Amino acid sequence: MGKNELSVKTKEELVKEILNRDKDFEGSNIDEDLLHELISGKVSKNINETHEDNSTLGQRTADKIAAFGGSWTFIIAFLTTLILWIAVNALILRSKAFDAYPFVFLNLILSCLAAIQAPIIMMSQNRQSDKDRLTAANDYLVNLKSEIIIEDLHNKIDILMEQHQTNKENQEILMKKIEELQNKIESASLSK
Repeated sequence: MGKNELSVKTKEELVKEILNRDKDFEGSNIDEDLLHELISGKVSKNINETHEDNSTLGQRTADKIAAFGGSWTFIIAFLTTLILWIAVNALILRSKAFDAYPFVFLNLILSCLAAIQAPIIMMSQNRQSDKDRLTAANDYLVNLKSEIIIEDLHNKIDILMEQHQTNKENQEILMKKIEELQNKIESASLSK
């Protein structure tokens, strides 16, 4: 950048410039609240806390059921129950089994379990998807603020480098003048 191209920009101008270059904001008006939030405040949030504070009892229950349904504890307990059911009905109570082979009652229970568990898992996945969207939006704001801060620092460093170059040039001029004055003093003292 040349000397005339460097200018000190306010943070608002810098934010607007970055947002105007961003393809996501193309054709839209930049929200003034977003500008002030990016400039002044802390934009990072703990999405887990925010999301948990807004969840209902049913949503929290769905999350817990889905977490249990996808655990090794559930799988082992479920397999143990199936093995016990089959062993009791097929081997121990052969003639008096309450659910004889082909285990129609067990099949009904498994179908009901799947029918209830599937929507609960879907609810939990939808909540996770919402949480992921909030996390992505928060990450975008944090990244945008970081970009603004880095660009601001870059501009300040450019200004400092330009000032350093100007100071160096001024120092060289002063050194030449001092040298000229010393030469004049030496020649005046020699001529006496």
